[in-house]
Amino acid sequence: MKQYLLPQEGHFYKANLHCHSRLSDGCLTPQEIKDRYQAKGYSIVAFTDHDIFLPHPELTDASFLALHGYELEVNEPKMADFSFIKTCHMCMIALDPKKVMPVCWHRSDYLFGNAVSHRNEVAFDESEPDYIRSYTPECINDMMKRGREAGFFVTYNHPVWSLEDYPEFSQYEGMHAMEIYNHGCYEAGYPEYNPIAYDSLLRQGKRIYCLATDDNHNYSNAELLESHDSFGGFVMIKAPALEYTAVTDALVKGNFYSSTGPRIKSLYVEDGMVYVQCSPAVRVTLTTGIREVYRKESKKSTLVTEASFPVKKNQGYFRITVIDENGKAANTNAYFVDQLSL
Repeated sequence: MKQYLLPQEGHFYKANLHCHSRLSDGCLTPQEIKDRYQAKGYSIVAFTDHDIFLPHPELTDASFLALHGYELEVNEPKMADFSFIKTCHMCMIALDPKKVMPVCWHRSDYLFGNAVSHRNEVAFDESEPDYIRSYTPECINDMMKRGREAGFFVTYNHPVWSLEDYPEFSQYEGMHAMEIYNHGCYEAGYPEYNPIAYDSLLRQGKRIYCLATDDNHNYSNAELLESHDSFGGFVMIKAPALEYTAVTDALVKGNFYSSTGPRIKSLYVEDGMVYVQCSPAVRVTLTTGIREVYRKESKKSTLVTEASFPVKKNQGYFRITVIDENGKAANTNAYFVDQLSL
């Protein structure tokens, strides 16, 4: 019996789940971002400006969905040079379009860039005291917990740029997903393709998803469509319709994969094997939770468009990576064998 890991029914929608506009430290307005991403085939953008939760329902129409979100950062105590400071960044994406209040709000601190001038536009619970951030696992975990409990999809972002290593991010609990790829940081020169970090957290026992995002600010050539930090990392979400809760429900269930180029068309398990169909690739790899990997590679001029690999109960989990001729990668989420019918 086939068990589909990406739903058989529904449609794939291309999404950027980490984005900054002129409302914080980006260079484009939300409308300009919508226009440029739609022109590149995107159906979904999560607007995640720094620290201010300002939904943009006016951008949603029959062919485009604006997800409501914001990004929070927690920094080490300030030193002389920010270049030395460790920081933890997380995005909160509202699962319900009616959600208008952020978690971990402070009435006067933490805002920077243009966000300062938009402080009074944020709706918040006035009965709650100001939330004080501290760069500790306890505080960061509390923020992630508050986000989840309040109905947000919580992501952990760009650990390399953040100067965070395994001793730091291994202590974080409560994220739905981590960024396996951050295009803005990668284009800036940071090695922000993070499959090792993802596997490290999975092998620790964390059951989380992985995302490829842009984290676009459009700093350079903001007047051009081809901004250097846009259109590089994306998520393909399989949902029954381009509707807010249909899409966020798909996120929570993990009905998506992440990519910098290749496409995954079908993914299912049957009779102890996992089967994948994809766009033409030079290699398809299955990574597991133990010292066991499988791969299928192109031969001569024939590229790989499908592959199958054994799935065993002792593997713990598996995930699939598709590499195309340009070195671009598509990554599935991890699938845990104790949740599958083998």
